[in-house]
Amino acid sequence: MDKGERNEKLDDLYRKYAESLYYYLLRLSGSPSVAEELVQETFFRATLSLHFYKYEEVRPWLYKVARNAYLDEWRKRKRWKWLPFFEKDEMKSPYGLPEEEMLQLETQKELKELLELLPENYRTIIYLREFAEFSYQEIEETMELTESQVKVTLHRARKRLRQLSSVGKGEEDDD
Repeated sequence: MDKGERNEKLDDLYRKYAESLYYYLLRLSGSPSVAEELVQETFFRATLSLHFYKYEEVRPWLYKVARNAYLDEWRKRKRWKWLPFFEKDEMKSPYGLPEEEMLQLETQKELKELLELLPENYRTIIYLREFAEFSYQEIEETMELTESQVKVTLHRARKRLRQLSSVGKGEEDDD
């Protein structure tokens, strides 16, 4: 592949996947600025090794690259402890919100807070399946798991999320 074809392919990939990768990384990091940086890092890493991958398989591969970039960033920040990794920014309308929209925002906020309590692999697998609508096979490729590991991990992640939700509502945990 010559340089022009490579650049065109990268441009196509960026246009097709940058937005969904941003939202994935935003869910993981909780920070818009970190998510933007990690999208750039993902495509930088993809540029270095694009010739190894077939176009049809690029979606799970890009998510794997993004996840690895996130984990590298998380380790770096944890090691240096110079910035909190999760920013707790809330945007509030100065004009108020209709009740229905407010309830939806509260539910989203509660879900985000619950997801932040889960281990990274549980957050990732729930995000990939429920929000990014990955197939089990795409999750296998992204997270480097077997089909049975994907199913078990997803089941455990959902169960843990339900447990956290019920604890948050003051219900007893049956397990």
